[in-house]
Amino acid sequence: MSLLHQDTPEEIDDAARGEEFTKGSSHVVWASVIAAVLVSLAVTVYVVAGQTPPIASGEIEQVWVHPQLTVTPAFDANGAPMPQQSFDQVYVFAVVKLRNESNVPLHLHNIMANTKLEDGIHSSYAATEGDYDRVFLAYPAMPVPHGQGLPVIMTLAPGQTVEGTIVSAFRMSKQQWDAGKDLSFTFAFEYQPSLVLVPHSPVIVQ
Repeated sequence: MSLLHQDTPEEIDDAARGEEFTKGSSHVVWASVIAAVLVSLAVTVYVVAGQTPPIASGEIEQVWVHPQLTVTPAFDANGAPMPQQSFDQVYVFAVVKLRNESNVPLHLHNIMANTKLEDGIHSSYAATEGDYDRVFLAYPAMPVPHGQGLPVIMTLAPGQTVEGTIVSAFRMSKQQWDAGKDLSFTFAFEYQPSLVLVPHSPVIVQ
């Protein structure tokens, strides 16, 4: 190109338009980035706002396991003789602490102990407070501390904390129990999600 060549007005206009187009593209990129950030923030706020705190919290403070050979009575309630049966059971005792974290009363209506075996989850309802005490009457040599029983049906006021011991019985041998894993306890509340707790201290086998 000759040194004496000068850009025509049309060429100058084309260059200006190219510069303006480049600036416009930059604005579009920044607008896209800002929009993406705003969308991410909106999603985060939505997720956080949608999360509700748990209605209840708790802790499994200690667990004892005791295998027991159970023999059925030789007589029924009327004193008539009946055939006896014997079978293996595993008693699971747990010291439990529960707290109502909500601002409404919580109605507890059952508690279950759960263990996972090869054929699936096995669950056993916790005994009532009275039946818990009767276990120690039936087996005076039970090598487990006899603490205060925890009612399996009760109402927890907002902010209330309760503590006590529960017992469940699994009809299985100690060998079957030893093959299990993932011990947990389910606390079912009326019209509310259940609370599942796992022990954080070693299980004591007596």
